[in-house]
Amino acid sequence: MPNLKTDMCRAQQVAYEAYLATGSLLALTDCDKPDRIRIALALDKLAGQMENAAMEVRNLCELHRPNIHERFKKPPLSPVILTGDVSVNEYGWVHITLYTLLPHCRFQTPAYLTDTISRLLDEYEVKHPKLPRFDRAMLIVDEHCDVDSRQVYDQDNKGWKAIPNAIKGRLIDDDDQFSLQVALISTKDKEPSCHIYLIHPEDAGDFFSLRTGQFPHLYL
Repeated sequence: MPNLKTDMCRAQQVAYEAYLATGSLLALTDCDKPDRIRIALALDKLAGQMENAAMEVRNLCELHRPNIHERFKKPPLSPVILTGDVSVNEYGWVHITLYTLLPHCRFQTPAYLTDTISRLLDEYEVKHPKLPRFDRAMLIVDEHCDVDSRQVYDQDNKGWKAIPNAIKGRLIDDDDQFSLQVALISTKDKEPSCHIYLIHPEDAGDFFSLRTGQFPHLYL
């Protein structure tokens, strides 16, 4: 049986640790010529702490949530308001939408993104039939942004590798180069978002024909 007081103290502690990290960041700006490199590194560290704190609190939410929906015979509410959505079309293509852009991935794969995608898939399976399973697939990551709203400039610095981590063993058996093909693309859009598609490799021609507007009556 989980210890409520101990876990609530832990939630307070992780939030306080993240708060302390913002103090050291502010200290770096308290001079005439702030060192932008040190500030960037401190921001990356702060983002990591915030992400880890959010995942830990998410787990505490799951641990201490009473199963009230069985008592009142009502469907359970979503445990966390997740910033995204999952759908599957008639061709068996999985479409994961994130209402944000991919985070920076300077040193390691963003665990928060992997966790978020896993939870979105969990939410989908509560309300829909089982998700498709691919032997081989093409993963297409399409970021929607414009020059002003983009957060990471280079494709190799974006945390897209968190996506195969979230779908491996669930939507596809393996993410090796022969099992999972990867395409990173961008679409100019004033509203930042990230659209993730998992499709059959033989459907790639149809997908990109739709994307270029060759079939104006059909939409992705």
